[in-house]
Amino acid sequence: MTAVPALRLQFGDMLQVVGSKNVIGQAAAYLGDSVQALNETHFVPLFAGIFLGIALGMVPIAFPGLPQPLRLGLAGGPLIVAILLGRQGRIGRLVWHMPRNANMAFRELGIALFFDGVGLMAGPTFFATAFSVTGILWVVAGAVVTIAPLVAIGIFARAKFAMNYVELSGLLAGSMTDPPALAFANDICHCDAPAVAYAAVYPLTMLSRIMVAQFLVVVLCG
Repeated sequence: MTAVPALRLQFGDMLQVVGSKNVIGQAAAYLGDSVQALNETHFVPLFAGIFLGIALGMVPIAFPGLPQPLRLGLAGGPLIVAILLGRQGRIGRLVWHMPRNANMAFRELGIALFFDGVGLMAGPTFFATAFSVTGILWVVAGAVVTIAPLVAIGIFARAKFAMNYVELSGLLAGSMTDPPALAFANDICHCDAPAVAYAAVYPLTMLSRIMVAQFLVVVLCG
């Protein structure tokens, strides 16, 4: 992008500066020119953001007509705080930036821990439940509930908005909050298009799942 007066630089941006040696040195001194600093993970802002997200997730949200307040929880709270802090960019000396390599490491670690937790909780009764009549009914119902909306939305997005396979992969992965599907899409195309589509729908989907699930429990179970 060509530099214009209204251009706003962010931490981690890479600039190509043209000019005399002295002027370039002054620009480097003013803007910073350290690759090592860009690759360092700032843990204080990271854990400060996590703390703020947990605090927000624990705040009760009262809705008229519901006997119990709803909460964003440990998933919704940090998600909203991360979006707001990422939009802000920095607060004083705290820079809300995570290097790409650290981002990928935390992402893969989170996915691994998630599946480990699911496996440990489901392991003792998985086979007995999965191969029972009730378990088979759950599997069939889950497949119908999962596949039917995905196929319908995929056909609609392709026919109405002419979205290609790469964009659809990210869109559908985000609509299911499915990081492994996003990783599969990224491996196929080796570009950021699936991640952009994923990020566009993931926050709304995650918050909807958190709030709607609590709403149904409160309404149906009292």
